[in-house]
Amino acid sequence: MPDQEKNAEYKLIAEAALFVSGRAMGPDEIAAVLGVASVGFVKKMMDDFVEEYNARSSPLMISKLGDKYTLGVKEQYVGKVNQLAGTPDISKSSLRILAFISKNEPVMQNQIVKAFGTSAYDHIHELLEKEFIARKPVGRTKKVETTQKFREYFNV
Repeated sequence: MPDQEKNAEYKLIAEAALFVSGRAMGPDEIAAVLGVASVGFVKKMMDDFVEEYNARSSPLMISKLGDKYTLGVKEQYVGKVNQLAGTPDISKSSLRILAFISKNEPVMQNQIVKAFGTSAYDHIHELLEKEFIARKPVGRTKKVETTQKFREYFNV
C-alpha cells in the first residue's frame, strides 16, 4: 500500500478511535491503536489531520488539548445538540468539588480537603481520571486547576 493510502487509512482509524473512546487520547495511545512505533510520526500526522478535519464542512472537529486529541462538536452546533449528550457520569459530591475548584482556581489540594474532608481525595481522583482537573506538586501539597476538557464539556 503506498504511503499516501496508508496515511489516509491511519487517519480513518485515528478518527474512529477518538469517536469510540469518547475522550482525549495521547499520540502514544493512538500509535498503539495504529500499530505504529513512532509517536513523533503520529503527532505530525494528527496535527496535520486536525487542520484537514477542521477545514471540512462538518459539524465535527478534532481538537488538540495539551498533548492529546479529542473529537467534538464545533461551537456553532453545541447549543443545538448538547441536550442530547445527557449528564456527565460523575457523582454529585465530585461535581460539588469540581464547582469549588472552578470557582477558586488555582486552588491548593489541602484547601479542598479542609473544605470537604478527607473523602475529597476520592473525588479528586475521580475528577483526575475523567480529565476535568489537573494537579501539579507545590511543596507538600498540590495545585489543582480545571482543564480544557472541563471548559469544553461544561461550555465554560
